[in-house]
Amino acid sequence: METRELRYFVAVAEEAHVGRAAERLGMAQPPLSRAIAQLERRLGADLFVRTPRGMALTSVGETLLHEGRAALAAVDAAERRTRRAAEAPGRAPVVLTAKAGASSELMAKLLDAYAAEPDAVTVDVVLSPPGHQALMLRDGRADVAILHRPFDDTSGFDVDELATEGQVLILPSGHPASTRRSMTVAEAGTISDLPLPRWPRLDGSYPDGPGPELRDLTQVLQLVRLGRAAVVLPESVRANLRDGLAVVPLSDAPRVTTLIAWPAHSTSTGVAGLVRAAAAL
Repeated sequence: METRELRYFVAVAEEAHVGRAAERLGMAQPPLSRAIAQLERRLGADLFVRTPRGMALTSVGETLLHEGRAALAAVDAAERRTRRAAEAPGRAPVVLTAKAGASSELMAKLLDAYAAEPDAVTVDVVLSPPGHQALMLRDGRADVAILHRPFDDTSGFDVDELATEGQVLILPSGHPASTRRSMTVAEAGTISDLPLPRWPRLDGSYPDGPGPELRDLTQVLQLVRLGRAAVVLPESVRANLRDGLAVVPLSDAPRVTTLIAWPAHSTSTGVAGLVRAAAAL
């Protein structure tokens, strides 16, 4: 298969409609339809079920969508990392991505420790919404990522565990529930006047629910101070909290492991140095 064919297929699968996919790809509909039909003939399987409303994936199509996305991400990653290497041969900067507002104390220690190494290169830090870090690592926009298990997908990466901790509920300091010594996750979800925020999916949409649509931790904590929301976060967030916020431990929340992750095939000496610095902390 050619990458062009995979991009055509992924566009149709994601749009569930040939016309919308053709518009997204900037091409006419007939050649796109012919390309999909040719791909199906070559693979010897139906990838879609044609319906009056559009195109629905078959189970075979679901397999190709999963594999095709990974293959296209790998192609994009090869191009991006090669371009960065060409801009500064032997001294290309390392791009580190993390969730905005998360693990900030650990990252500060890591960057300071690595900068003290004699062969350190520049580290460009990219803060992104929750869930985007693994995607950026896969498609080459980042070389290293700070991830959190069990929330982030670490498949295909090499990882090193940096810290493991519990989770807490952050709420306004004057709220009646702020005096609790602990509570369960279910109890935290039933505080009707403090809905939990909704984070964006990878496609930019938000799940349904009563909570506010937010993209970073600064927004969340501001709404919590105003008495409009509560949020569940790893316990280490305590170090960054200011007045007006209370912390209640969650007795049954899964423990969160902070990881440093990098592509298993990476040959970057900058990535290797950053990982060594993280392991030494």
